[in-house]
Amino acid sequence: MKFGLFRTEEAEGALLAHAVNTGERRLSKAHRLTAEDIVYLRSAGIEEVSAALLDADDLDEDSAAARIASALLFENVEKRPPATGRVNLHATEAGIFTVDRHLINAINGVDPAITIATLEANAQVDAGRMVATVKIIPFAVPEHLVAQVETICRGREAFSVKPFRPRKVGLVQTKLPTLKPSVLDKTAHVTEGRLARSNSVIVGELRTAHEASAVAEAIREQAKTSDMVLVFGASAVCDDEDVIPAAIRLAGGQVSRVGMPVDPGNLLVVGNLDGKPVLGAPGCARSPKLNGFDWVLDRIIADIDVTPDTIAGMGVGGLLMEIPTRPQLREASPKKHPVQVWAMLLAAGRSRRMGIGNKLLSEFDGERLVRRSAARLMESKAAGSVAVLGHQADEISPLLDGLNIKQVRNPDYVEGLSTSLKAGIHVLPPSASGALIMLADMPGVTTEDLDRMIEAFVKSGGTAIVRATHSGKRGNPVILPRSLFSEIDLLEGDTGARQIVETAPLEVIDVELGPAASIDVDTPEALAAAGGVLRP
Repeated sequence: MKFGLFRTEEAEGALLAHAVNTGERRLSKAHRLTAEDIVYLRSAGIEEVSAALLDADDLDEDSAAARIASALLFENVEKRPPATGRVNLHATEAGIFTVDRHLINAINGVDPAITIATLEANAQVDAGRMVATVKIIPFAVPEHLVAQVETICRGREAFSVKPFRPRKVGLVQTKLPTLKPSVLDKTAHVTEGRLARSNSVIVGELRTAHEASAVAEAIREQAKTSDMVLVFGASAVCDDEDVIPAAIRLAGGQVSRVGMPVDPGNLLVVGNLDGKPVLGAPGCARSPKLNGFDWVLDRIIADIDVTPDTIAGMGVGGLLMEIPTRPQLREASPKKHPVQVWAMLLAAGRSRRMGIGNKLLSEFDGERLVRRSAARLMESKAAGSVAVLGHQADEISPLLDGLNIKQVRNPDYVEGLSTSLKAGIHVLPPSASGALIMLADMPGVTTEDLDRMIEAFVKSGGTAIVRATHSGKRGNPVILPRSLFSEIDLLEGDTGARQIVETAPLEVIDVELGPAASIDVDTPEALAAAGGVLRP
């Protein structure tokens, strides 16, 4: 591959290194130049372009990424289509992510142009979460490098998601006079929440004296109707012969480990009775915060063998108490902030393909398109709305009078869609859990459509991406959760949110809107077909 400046007349077949915008037409980054493009660029006075010219044995970035992703062996993971030299891989099941570290390192060692990144080993994942991504750095790589990766991958599982197998759990809690019943109640609720991620359930609970014989009897009783038993002691375990390990042995079971090199979680007890796991929970497991108990519990529920050596190897990375970014489990009675969606109406474009006239000033059933779109937002379940104006803002702004929609002007609108996204996202309030991004030139989108998307976002807890589709194909609008707002600042030029949607490690919920999700009015023909009339 040759990379650099090329005379325009010699650049046919090359991939553009940067977008070219002449004011009338835009050629995007990585666009392969055709003979027609060459004629157009020369007529526009562009004498040279920055580009990459592929050699005969080169594979373009998407083809290379797709071949490498196809060479990987995995289970309960799906590939997404290649885009911008990247293939993302997502979990199809909730469970525990396992990975062959040596294989991933070998792939990354072939050449800096070829990369693969994954989650850390034994991460707990939900269905839909991105677990790995293949990325080709340049616009193309030699085919022999891709073939080398394929050889390395042959016959070896790169990674997988070990799905949770829901369990029936028996709960035992011991009592002492100093331990309030409310603590035991909260422990039961927190444990229910901890088990919910694997769809496991507590099928019975016994509360008994903090004595080995009483606890042993409770363990035997719970083991009759459950797949595993969890024991919470009223007093912390301080020895291999303390109450809980002694009770497991007295019940007829075995104890394989007392203590683990994870903090919080040091005082874990691991045993079994008649082949059923029996865990003595550390005191920190009364809290929903991540601790060593979670690591062992989740792996057992995912049918991953947990041996004494497994636990002994958890020390590196096992200091959890000072890591505030670790995900927290659900509290028994959490204080939840309501999920609020704010809407952004993008109305700053120049309507270049419309010819003479601004499409947003066109009329549908006697109403200007920009007001029609804004009104539908205002009637939706969105908590608030922002209209981003740019081209002919002085003409468009009065059309929004009387609507309770905040207006913000984008002085950089000529640089493309990304600037309008930034202008809108920066004025959303801290209470906004997500942003519904709507193009103002989509006359078919109704308030009911918007409400269906908002409801899907709220139902997800405000953590998923919600995308409109037409016959299964992606369209607009889209709702981005707050966790992705910072990604918008990284966009450049005439780039929308599609790249963020396709690369984010979040669940994507598609809401089928029919033709409304794909009908915009960029040309006079499209406007007429949609029932609009162009007005000055």
